[in-house]
Amino acid sequence: MTKVLIANRGEIAVRVIRACAEAGYTSIAVYADQDADALHVRLADEALGLGGDTAATTYLSIDALLAAARKSGADAVHPGYGFLSESAEFARAVEGAGLVWIGPSPDSIDALGDKMTARRIAQRVGAPLAAGTDQPLAGPAEAVAFAEQHGLPIAIKAAFGGGGRGLKVVRELSEVAEAFDAATREAIAAFGRGECFVERFLESPRHIEVQVLGDGLGGIVVVGDRDCSMQRRNQKLIEEAPAPGLSSDQRARFHEAARAICAEVQYRGAGTVEFLLAADGTISFLEVNTRLQVEHPVTEAVTGTDLVREQFRIAFGEGISFAETPTPTGHAIEFRINAEDPGRGFLPSPGRVESLRIPGGPGVRWDSGIEAGDVVQPAFDSMIAKLIVHADTRDAALMRARRALRELEIEGPATVVPFDLLALDDEAFATEAFAVHTQWIESTLLPRLEPQLRPAPASDAAVQRFSVEIDGRRVVLGLPVGLLAGLSGLGGLADAGAAPHASDPTELRSPAPGTLVRWLTDDGASVAEGDPVAVLDAMKMETTIAAHRTGVLTHRVELSQSIAPDEVLAVIA
Repeated sequence: MTKVLIANRGEIAVRVIRACAEAGYTSIAVYADQDADALHVRLADEALGLGGDTAATTYLSIDALLAAARKSGADAVHPGYGFLSESAEFARAVEGAGLVWIGPSPDSIDALGDKMTARRIAQRVGAPLAAGTDQPLAGPAEAVAFAEQHGLPIAIKAAFGGGGRGLKVVRELSEVAEAFDAATREAIAAFGRGECFVERFLESPRHIEVQVLGDGLGGIVVVGDRDCSMQRRNQKLIEEAPAPGLSSDQRARFHEAARAICAEVQYRGAGTVEFLLAADGTISFLEVNTRLQVEHPVTEAVTGTDLVREQFRIAFGEGISFAETPTPTGHAIEFRINAEDPGRGFLPSPGRVESLRIPGGPGVRWDSGIEAGDVVQPAFDSMIAKLIVHADTRDAALMRARRALRELEIEGPATVVPFDLLALDDEAFATEAFAVHTQWIESTLLPRLEPQLRPAPASDAAVQRFSVEIDGRRVVLGLPVGLLAGLSGLGGLADAGAAPHASDPTELRSPAPGTLVRWLTDDGASVAEGDPVAVLDAMKMETTIAAHRTGVLTHRVELSQSIAPDEVLAVIA
């Protein structure tokens, strides 16, 4: 029997595990310490611990993942999305170990994962492109020179990776150096590489993407298109298929450009070609994501395909099950249900999901890696689930979405659900005009959202390991430290975080767990209430921390230090 190791966690791991079960494959989950009792671990046929509690030591560790594959006897590896899903190094390592890589060839990942190389490929096949560079920037001065030649705004972008990380939009020449540093820093943190390039930024564009499947021999099938314009900080929140409001000519141009780009590299497996559509009709190629997208369910809903099963078919030599673009049936919308507080600028809100009521009924799909009682872990991303609705028309899908979102109840972390309901009642999004764009959420909706109650910090999920002997064989037993504290009465563990801190109005506290990546104000400097003073990397997003009062700022933590929720960052006296 084929055994598939899923090199990922959460919702996408659950999605692949279910596809394995329906294909008759054995699923093998892997997990960080915090995920030892996660849903994907409970659902998989087998599960192996990776022996760490950070992304770097677990889901981003090629050595740990390959060791788990060897130990489990896996035949194949599915990378999911995020983490190492677009790592050519990982793909080569998997294939070098004699395993099937359920994804594009390493050469395709190299060619398309490097956004500058991808631009050159797009140029070669005649795909529409905005002005930009196809070599890494040596420093901010080159970005300034580009802006002086082509005008503002510009986008400084990480050459590797995606998901909006390592992308900074600049509208003033004075901001270029800071944006270059921030993009480079984010890129290194997220993808391990800091190379950046620059291109002309199309103001207020729509974000259109095309789902493709490739057979690895030059044959490309376009599965459909999606609109992903509903974003904050360049990360998507609401996606739908097919993309509304496109003319037949525009749709054909998107599809043909995507097909040509992927055929040029003999693309294999599932991938997504992304474009921007400006208000004046200008189309510009953006990038290729050489993996399954978070929003793939909306394409599945309107085309009747199972994209994960198609990935399996391609990887195991069976080929794509259809040869032409399916005619879409109805309309589908996906809502990413993230543990974030829109009223606080989409601040991450990790914590325990105390109770959960999942919506149901016709045309409603719920994809999640979280159940009631589980914790949205601060070390990883903020997604609780994806809610997908499908109906005969877009209007009917919007009505179904309102019903489903009102049925949904999540107690514990703050969530984006209030934002979703607000968006559904806004004419710009919910009418035929479809007047939204990639900055619309932040410019229009964000000021109308109220903060939610903050949840209590998630309990410590650390694991302590012991060597024990069972039937004469040595094994390693891992137990949560919280359980050990409760059993042994160890005061230092049991009492940690039990008592609330005394309120001190001078203390500037962290609104979320994360890592301090930058001080924006020198130690000992005077600040005014509302001034930005620090940047926190929290759950894969950079969050700017503002001064809560006027006074003299005194730093209390060092750069690169891990920060607990509500930890004192500085004193302003």
